Amino acid sequence: MATIVKQDPDAPEGFFESEAAGLAWLGSAGGARIARVIDVRPGRIELERIPDARPTAAAARAFGAALARTHAAGADAFGAAPDRWPLFIGRRPMATAAESSWGAFTARDRVLPFVELAERSGNLDDGAAVREACERIAAGEFDDDEPPARIHGDLWSGNVLWGPDGVVLIDPAAHGGHRETDLAMLDLFGCPFLDEIVAGYHAEAPLRAGWRERIPLHQLHPLAVHAAGHGPSYGAALHRAALAVLRL
Repeated sequence: MATIVKQDPDAPEGFFESEAAGLAWLGSAGGARIARVIDVRPGRIELERIPDARPTAAAARAFGAALARTHAAGADAFGAAPDRWPLFIGRRPMATAAESSWGAFTARDRVLPFVELAERSGNLDDGAAVREACERIAAGEFDDDEPPARIHGDLWSGNVLWGPDGVVLIDPAAHGGHRETDLAMLDLFGCPFLDEIVAGYHAEAPLRAGWRERIPLHQLHPLAVHAAGHGPSYGAALHRAALAVLRL
């Protein structure tokens, strides 16, 4: 089996072990295919190499249905992490939680910490609108009766590999979250045949009415993460998303 090795002797403690635990947790759901971990140790992980293939509508639709099954496997709580390892998104640490409220968890642990970093870096001029949106989110205004989903947590197109046997996922920030979050991240950064992915997902597990209007709500986290370290354009996008949330 061809493999790929990622290594970094300066990686944070538990960094690659967390990646391996997230992949195993997602894989155990029996939904979306996950890259197989060959070996993991401090500062190093070895994964199966996924040969490149052209994206197709059929593969996208199958992936959407499989992603719905992964989400349906659930999590113990909002913010729950697989196994005992810390959580990261990119190289940035993320808090774990055991919340029954998606809104309380999301505002406190997924948006506001990165807003503070974005402001300190100069990439977000005014976080007032984001904080106002977070107040509404934390108050439970957007909570629903859906249980915590088993989400990838960093599902941008670079972590969606198109192989000969369909889509394979890599590099998760896996935790208990809302299922619309993964779809919102696919929408944020673009993904081939996204409409087919959504169609396959919806056929397997129909989305609640109004999910498209809630996309900015679920994009606050990835936009805040990017605003913290990738320039003021993401700060501006975060501000626009917050204004969209305030109009909901």
